[in-house]
Amino acid sequence: MSGRALSFGVVAEAYERFRPGYPVELFDMVMAYAGHPVRTALEIGAGTGKATRLFARRGVTVTATDPDGSMLAELRKHVPTNVRPLQAAFEDLRPGERYGLVYAAAALHWTNPEGRWPRMAALLEPGGVFASCGGPFRLADPAVEEAVRAARAPFLESDEIPSPDGTPPGQEMQWPGTELQRSEWFTDVRQAVIERRVTMSARDYVGHLSTISAYLVLPTAEREQVFGRITQVLPDRVGMAADITVHLARRRRED
Repeated sequence: MSGRALSFGVVAEAYERFRPGYPVELFDMVMAYAGHPVRTALEIGAGTGKATRLFARRGVTVTATDPDGSMLAELRKHVPTNVRPLQAAFEDLRPGERYGLVYAAAALHWTNPEGRWPRMAALLEPGGVFASCGGPFRLADPAVEEAVRAARAPFLESDEIPSPDGTPPGQEMQWPGTELQRSEWFTDVRQAVIERRVTMSARDYVGHLSTISAYLVLPTAEREQVFGRITQVLPDRVGMAADITVHLARRRRED
């Protein structure tokens, strides 16, 4: 896995504090797509359990996997007893138990594209559901966004992660839906957006940036400089456009 993928453990507590959770609309969307109650789920890249809680608190037994022990230690503080934490990267999971749902929340892009979908299918019951969700966490005011971009520019051109398969931002179907549509293992691929707006203090916004991999891999001195520059151009409170793009697909029933 890349250094960026494995950079989060050092800020596990900040990740828990500053990353937003997931709305109940996401759970409802996944269950409506499934068309029946889902009893078991495997989560890829669970982090501190933001999405884990959404499903586990509504009766789903979740096996929450993450390669970082520090993230799982934080997760254990916040999840109910029907969650089984498991320290493992997606690529280390071996076929065995199959689940009604396999999902990833803002984590799928860290997985290895080679063999991704056959491996995913092997973890799902025939007819089981795959779900992925995520999206950029952007400043809603274009003027503030431009000021932050200029403050960041000497250190980072961008703090976002480009589409893993090169899908342009304006294309109707976005990644991973593009890959799922090409996969022989999945069918009934759907994409939907849950609109979300968040307002936070400037301090919390910088706290959120401190959990983003692009900043985490900077040398400490540069990271402190860029956060200082960004803080100087922020108003006291900032509005965020934090829409969640959801991709859903069904494992084909043929083994």
